[in-house]
Amino acid sequence: MLKLAPLVLAALLAGCSSGGRIVESMNYTPNSGPCPVVGSVYDAARYVKFADADGKIYSDIAFTGEITDVRLFCRYTGKVPLVAEVEIDFAYGKGPKADGNTHDYPYFVAVTRRNGKVLAKEYFTSEAEFGSRNVTARTELVNRITIPRADESISGVNFEIVVGFELTPEQLEFNRSGNRFRLDAAQ
Repeated sequence: MLKLAPLVLAALLAGCSSGGRIVESMNYTPNSGPCPVVGSVYDAARYVKFADADGKIYSDIAFTGEITDVRLFCRYTGKVPLVAEVEIDFAYGKGPKADGNTHDYPYFVAVTRRNGKVLAKEYFTSEAEFGSRNVTARTELVNRITIPRADESISGVNFEIVVGFELTPEQLEFNRSGNRFRLDAAQ
């Protein structure tokens, strides 16, 4: 067993490299203040697309998605606005009514004040490629998010960065009603 320890350690360290892209690109000078809070919007963290508008049961599901983790890295640079990068982990599912092996999932990243006022919001698309699988995952990097500080005395704790799927009113209502489906709804 001890002979396998170096191989196991190397495999574990290799698995930690996904977040390394951002960390390696930042210098190691300590920030002069804390980063903004980051997270997903609860009602928009899940995505369920039914094959038709009347679908409400798992056998009617075309695609599902979930935001599983969000990480923020920021840098104070003197008097200029705070600059941040966000990594978002997505998990995707293909349901029994899926019409293909790929699906585009629209999502947003927004900068808000702590009171919820949206200062900036951008829209993106994450493409899931399923191939022969029913479940897949992807990490998206959104870089160069600018947080508009009035001056260098304004801390990042006065802001939040929130992410979520861009949902239709029906999808939002489905999420708010408390309904849930697993990513592997097809199985």
